Amino acid sequence: MSRSEENVRLTVGEAELTVDPGHGCRISSLRIGGVELLRQGERYGCFPMVPWCGRTGNGEFRNGDALHRLPLNSPPHAIHGTGRDTSWQPAFTAADLEEGRAAFYYDLAEPWPYRGRVTQTFELTGESLTLGLAVETSRDSFPAQAGWHPWFHRTIDGVDAELSFDAAWQEERGADHLPTGRRIDPLPGPWDDCFGMPDGVDVKLTWPERLELTVKSRSAWVVVYDEQDEAVCVEPQSGPPNGLNTAPRLVTPIDPLEITTNWSWTRL
Repeated sequence: MSRSEENVRLTVGEAELTVDPGHGCRISSLRIGGVELLRQGERYGCFPMVPWCGRTGNGEFRNGDALHRLPLNSPPHAIHGTGRDTSWQPAFTAADLEEGRAAFYYDLAEPWPYRGRVTQTFELTGESLTLGLAVETSRDSFPAQAGWHPWFHRTIDGVDAELSFDAAWQEERGADHLPTGRRIDPLPGPWDDCFGMPDGVDVKLTWPERLELTVKSRSAWVVVYDEQDEAVCVEPQSGPPNGLNTAPRLVTPIDPLEITTNWSWTRL
């Protein structure tokens, strides 16, 4: 097994993080005091969404006059980017690991039509995990998005999670599961929906008498998905679903796309 395929484990205090760079640089496990927070099995852990987040309508986007088509991995749309299907390379030292830090990268390639590099960073403490994603180019400019898709356990030790957040708006979702472009007052769940938080993402998951977890990001966008019995997904991202078309954020040689999220926890 090559180094790029080996799982990397960070341990600080009661927190233990495992990253699987060979399978999309996915967090395969996050354990606090021996308690696993992330769902295991077929849809598991937490994967990076890059160079786009959620659904890109009909797998098509434009960059200026150029029309590009992406594989329809969730027909009729392209979903969640290519990073989760790619083997990432390590970019850290033994000293980094001892201090609870690690970094990985991969170079953008087909089916994404532009060249560039994506880097993901991890910084673990006994009370929090900070994740970072950066998309860079030294050549052509292109629109991109970045974010994370964690599968948090809905139930821990027989206790169901309580989800709380205060969004300024909800992106109205059309029958095609894409935002219509209309902002509405947040509706009650269950959700597979994008919310706007202009002061930054701030979502809390509480397993009463067990654990409280807060997901924050300076980004204004978060998708909440809780339609499955086994998991709750809180997905900070740099733009809304289909944002390559509706809210393009251009990556240029002097202006990379960067996003971070912080997960902090308290045992109750």
